[in-house]
Amino acid sequence: MAYVDGFVLAVPKNKLAAYRRASRAAGKLWREHGALEYRECAGDDLKVTFGVSFTKLAKAKPGETVVFSWIVYQSRAARDRVNAKVMSDLRMTKTMKQPMPFDVKRMAYGGFKVFVDM
Repeated sequence: MAYVDGFVLAVPKNKLAAYRRASRAAGKLWREHGALEYRECAGDDLKVTFGVSFTKLAKAKPGETVVFSWIVYQSRAARDRVNAKVMSDLRMTKTMKQPMPFDVKRMAYGGFKVFVDM
């Protein structure tokens, strides 16, 4: 069964282009090392009337938008292998030394078992 890493984070709107550039580079690495899908989505319709909004969940401040992202793998074992390869890739090591265009401390992240796939 497929496995997904999911992310929710707040990105300053004036840094969204820089975040997109970094995401495209990261996505290429994940796909090159075996991820099946890599998606990064910027908030568009975040004013909800029920539940907890992504804006509140991500603790987005004025001038920030929410990014909802996921990476799909064949399995959890595949995810662990892919992530190990990505994290040891010199291109990722170089990227991680540069300042991120968002507050890493407010990023939510987790691994998920797919239990419905249609």
